[in-house]
Amino acid sequence: MTLAVRVIPCLDVDAGRVVKGVNFENLRDAGDPVELAALYDAQGADELTFLDVTASSGDRGTMLDVVTRTAEQVFIPLTVGGGVRTVEDVDRLLRAGADKVSVNTAAIARPEVLREMSERFGSQCIVLSVDARTVPADQHPTPSGWEVTTHGGRRGTGIDAVEWARRGAELGVGEILLNSMDADGTKAGFDLKMIASVREEVDVPVIASGGAGAVEHFAPAVHTGADAVLAASVFHFRELTIGQVKDAMRAEGIVVR
Repeated sequence: MTLAVRVIPCLDVDAGRVVKGVNFENLRDAGDPVELAALYDAQGADELTFLDVTASSGDRGTMLDVVTRTAEQVFIPLTVGGGVRTVEDVDRLLRAGADKVSVNTAAIARPEVLREMSERFGSQCIVLSVDARTVPADQHPTPSGWEVTTHGGRRGTGIDAVEWARRGAELGVGEILLNSMDADGTKAGFDLKMIASVREEVDVPVIASGGAGAVEHFAPAVHTGADAVLAASVFHFRELTIGQVKDAMRAEGIVVR
């Protein structure tokens, strides 16, 4: 049986507000992640991803409240990431109503935390978020040509991104959220070469992120190996709907929900 490809809107949340929603016509509604989540649920989104973009301890309480309120309103899986450092952080978010938790910087600092989280809560709950960029020309290249970054793609780690995705799968994560920092915000399409390279190395689902700008961009990512496609601004600014993206993928022979 072919698994249906998932379409996932991503909401960047800062102190309880959707950051990319500031230019919406109705600012109050745009700024409320719970209302936006309900809209995407009604449009047919398969999952939602919340990223706490400031992720400071001061905002953690706000984020827990957002997760709880969203989980009460929306009945599709909810992934939450940003500032997740410990097994206890995962426990708090799952108790608040998250279905999965995304981990990035903490795993770079100590990879074993992925195994600890996966063993405690199950692989299906743990997502490794890989923010990858092309290695700058003045730096020593990695084997694949992409490196893992932190701080929104501004800080390189020297870690090979494809190798890191494979390591995460070995440590027990259930999914790889593959963010192309080069493509992010360009609306020029997903980084197909990167998706293909990671697909060859891992058996777990790969979520393609970064670069979506038109309905034509989603099917190539799936044909290249993505199990799910994630986008933010094209949905937030009402440039595309979930239904339009699914219709375009169906037209390319892709099974969607």
